Amino acid sequence: MDILWGYVLVFVLAALPFFEVIGVVPLAILSGLHPVTAAIIGFIGNFFTVLLLIVFVDRFKEWRMKRKEKTSDEKGEKKQLRARRIWERYGLPGLALVGPFIIGSHLAAFMCMSFSRKRKQVAVWMTVSLMMWTVLAAGLTGAGFHYFAPDSNGLFGDIFRNE
Repeated sequence: MDILWGYVLVFVLAALPFFEVIGVVPLAILSGLHPVTAAIIGFIGNFFTVLLLIVFVDRFKEWRMKRKEKTSDEKGEKKQLRARRIWERYGLPGLALVGPFIIGSHLAAFMCMSFSRKRKQVAVWMTVSLMMWTVLAAGLTGAGFHYFAPDSNGLFGDIFRNE
């Protein structure tokens, strides 16, 4: 039962904007969860909320504008400028593919929708991007972890061990 909670935690954390699949999947693998299962569940969690953001981008923009009026976020403005530069240089594919690593998948999807307005294309490119980053994160973590600690259950293996 503990292992099930580990995977639920992977799904929930990957779905949250501040915990991207790029960070959650390696932590799950280091915790002793199965790399492929953790990657798939992490991808689904992150993809689900990114897809919701793309579908409901107009409502999200209204909420963000109200929030922005209340607080000044210098860090957010820097990320927005960085996203704009990537957009101008590489377009939708570039921002969708690089954005999750630089500014996070949710903000990248939001910026793509702000600059583009083509929901289907943004959804396709964000899906490709999330798949790429998930496979890369899981593959590198799994390979590196099994190379350096082949007999280990993970850093937190006792917590998620199925006994």
